[in-house]
Amino acid sequence: MTEVAARLRALDRVLEAGTGRIDEARLDPARRLARRAGERLRLSGAHTVVALAGATGSGKSSLFNALAGAEVSTVGVRRPTTGVAHAAVWGADGAGPLLDWLDIPRRHHVPSADLPGLVLLDLPDHDSTVVAHRLEVDRLVALVDVLVWVLDPQKYADAAVHDRYLRPLARHGEVMVVVLNQVDRLPPGQVDTALADVRRLLADDGLDGVPVLGVSAVTPGGRDELRAVLTGAVAAHRAALRRVSADLDTVAADLADVVAGPARAEPDARTVADLDAALSAAAGVPAVGAAVERASVHRATAATGWPLTRHLRRLRPDPLRRLHLDRGADAPVARTSLPQPSAVERSRVDIALRALSDEAAAGLPDPWPGAVRAAARSHEDDLPDALDRAVAGTDLGLDRPPRWWRAAGLAQTLLAVLAVAGGVWLAGLYLLTLLRLPEPPTPMVGPVPLPTALLLGGLLAGLLLALVARGLAGIGARRRRARVQRRLDDAVARVAGDLVVAPVTAELAAYGALRDAVAGLDGRR
Repeated sequence: MTEVAARLRALDRVLEAGTGRIDEARLDPARRLARRAGERLRLSGAHTVVALAGATGSGKSSLFNALAGAEVSTVGVRRPTTGVAHAAVWGADGAGPLLDWLDIPRRHHVPSADLPGLVLLDLPDHDSTVVAHRLEVDRLVALVDVLVWVLDPQKYADAAVHDRYLRPLARHGEVMVVVLNQVDRLPPGQVDTALADVRRLLADDGLDGVPVLGVSAVTPGGRDELRAVLTGAVAAHRAALRRVSADLDTVAADLADVVAGPARAEPDARTVADLDAALSAAAGVPAVGAAVERASVHRATAATGWPLTRHLRRLRPDPLRRLHLDRGADAPVARTSLPQPSAVERSRVDIALRALSDEAAAGLPDPWPGAVRAAARSHEDDLPDALDRAVAGTDLGLDRPPRWWRAAGLAQTLLAVLAVAGGVWLAGLYLLTLLRLPEPPTPMVGPVPLPTALLLGGLLAGLLLALVARGLAGIGARRRRARVQRRLDDAVARVAGDLVVAPVTAELAAYGALRDAVAGLDGRR
């Protein structure tokens, strides 16, 4: 019971993982089994339901009456007479709900105590010309615990029973018995030959090892062997579990081709990296990186250049402003003004999506390749907006200028003040000369007058500092560009992970879960 319960839990996992992914027609047998097994195991475990099934004229109704010890079923030879299943119950206490579930209206209580717990059904003829009779056989064949197929010497090789019932039930050998009825009509020397031929046909159906009995409903002792088999099935109280187990084997075999491929946890890292690179190009990451580099140089020059000209630099447009990316981390923009990706960039993204889904689905059986490809493109229309928001929301780090910018700016201001002071001093001396006034003594720095040294020194030092600062700004700008592009690439990778990789991984996980669940269904594992 514990093993069957574990396999039924695996059946629930099959339905959970397969619903919406596997065609409902493939899942329908599993869904019906889950419902049917749960209902059967909740009902009487003290009763074993055995069905006699056979063709018209096979003598199953006669055999049923002989086992029941009463004329319960009407016997016919040339045409079907059993339109509704009949039940003979040994030990009727507690069997009512079970018979209600089976929808058996005609019930006969057998007073004998030799087979307590047996519920014996006489089914309609499976080859009946009445469609309702055949449908009733199909319904009950799927519900009963043990199947006894009654064959007759004339039609035991009939393809109708082998193709429609015996071969599809090849995994139900543990809950099946085949009887060759009416062996009293065969010459004694042909009985063993006929039984051997039946066993050969059953082996061709995949039912090698199923008990094959020669019985007669009219010969004394001709049904004792069958009664002994039924006694064993009833005494074990495990026929219902064996039937559920056989049904689980069948479902596992029917779904084996759906999970025949290898298990995979996630897409290949190389194809994910290729997709990230394609999306980065389509999102304009290289353009933003170049703009960051130019903006960094622009701002550094404005902060460290000659004070009298740096304001002119600030009048020039910031390269990031045109992209709506000139705000700091505290005020991120909702949208950028990056140009739309080119046809080449869109084609590269399409190729990368296809490569990722094809690699992830490689070796998987149908319908999983289609499901993986659909998952990879499930958010394709959302990618452009998501990428733009990712770029817009990335901190470019330009609202935190390096400290040396401020130091260089202060030095430039000091040098400018010195140059202006020297220039004013020289202008004063020149004015005194024009007015023919005596000039005060002028301090010297070596051979150079101090005001001249201040003017020329301030200008030359300021120019040299501006050149050095511009070189350092270029180096810092390239480093900042690299850092920003890494951040942007990470943001794009998160978008790709959320909108492409995660759905694909979810499909692969569902496939793996279904694969494990189907493996859990198989009682041979």
